[in-house]
Amino acid sequence: MYDLIVFDWDGTIMDSEARIVACMQAAARDLGHEIPEHERTRDIIGLGLDEAVSRLFCDLEREQHGALADRYRKHFLADDLAHSVLFDGAENLLNTLVEQDYFIAVATGKSRRGLNKELGRTGLGDLFHTTRCADETFSKPHPQMLIDIMDRMGIEPSKTLVIGDTEYDVQMARNARADALGVSYGVHECQRLLDNGALACVDDVSEISVWLEERRIGAA
Repeated sequence: MYDLIVFDWDGTIMDSEARIVACMQAAARDLGHEIPEHERTRDIIGLGLDEAVSRLFCDLEREQHGALADRYRKHFLADDLAHSVLFDGAENLLNTLVEQDYFIAVATGKSRRGLNKELGRTGLGDLFHTTRCADETFSKPHPQMLIDIMDRMGIEPSKTLVIGDTEYDVQMARNARADALGVSYGVHECQRLLDNGALACVDDVSEISVWLEERRIGAA
């Protein structure tokens, strides 16, 4: 039924919550701003960095947003705080999808530099047919990131599935007229994903391939 599977990165393939929250809190601490609570910070995961900072520190001036973003990048790229790890089964899932002749891609709120670093560190870079980052186009939930991927692959929205853990992923898919599958093991809870238009929500990485197979059989 689908030809192209587009993954979010943080919260779907990589467990980055602790690292992202720690880096954002450290940036605020460095600059003497009020340190945002964990729950508020995790809620902006999935957005581009500029959008995330603007939403999280909405009471600050634009210049202060830029300084916070710079400090966040410094901490994230320095590997001086909590490390991100692949979710159990993520690498096996990606290899399986490639073996089944799916095209797979990444649409992420990360920067190009940040994504390339993690693709290199995990050794997964060669599995993806294409990737798109928030500093190359509009941030989610704007559909341009996904539209760019579909255009590059020559695949229609009706043949595209987005898999993500946030409402921003689901909204991006909906805005591009593609389907979305939510995962509950990331940031946003299942009901929030379903309310924003996800077709379904799975609780574990291993359930993704099962859901895809059931969908394929149902469409046959």
